[in-house]
Amino acid sequence: MPALMLEVITPEKIVLKTEAASVTAPGIQGYLGVLPRHAPLITPLKAGVVTYSREGSEAERLAVSGGFLEAGADRVVILADTAEKATDIDVERARQAKERAEKRLRERPANLDVARAEAALQRALARLKAAGVC
Repeated sequence: MPALMLEVITPEKIVLKTEAASVTAPGIQGYLGVLPRHAPLITPLKAGVVTYSREGSEAERLAVSGGFLEAGADRVVILADTAEKATDIDVERARQAKERAEKRLRERPANLDVARAEAALQRALARLKAAGVC
């Protein structure tokens, strides 16, 4: 079976470059899947979990916090604001970030930037889901 070349790139570094049999990513209108021979596509991403599998192995995950995905017949490139492999995620730090964001949204101080607090919550949830604890 043909494979996809998957690249996940942030402004700081190349996070991942590997072959994958399939890729699932958090598009702004819902999760989307990409298989080899996919039609050309460019779409924005929201905070969530990118899942990819290699032939004959279990799916692997990474958390992204927005960006863009470009897919083609044999390649998927994700240009992400941030990206972390599941194995690199500090679960305790992600839990603390989630709790802070939930507290701010619950208490709603006068100077609260709601969109920023909600984005922080979505990033923390994506990290926890990618790590497999949420």
